[in-house]
Amino acid sequence: MSGLSGFLEPGMRVLHPDRPDWGIGQVQSNIGGRVTVNFENAGKVVILVARVTLVPVYGT
Repeated sequence: MSGLSGFLEPGMRVLHPDRPDWGIGQVQSNIGGRVTVNFENAGKVVILVARVTLVPVYGT
């Protein structure tokens, strides 16, 4: 797994570094290198952590 993505747990808030227009997302699951995130403006998206390093959001 890439970067901190292996430590992402359900409930954590994240940003997609290449899609700021999606807004903040909440991790739904992290199984086998696939993280399902529910983004404010894009809905539910499955992210392959080998290709994208999601950025944790703290304090919001």
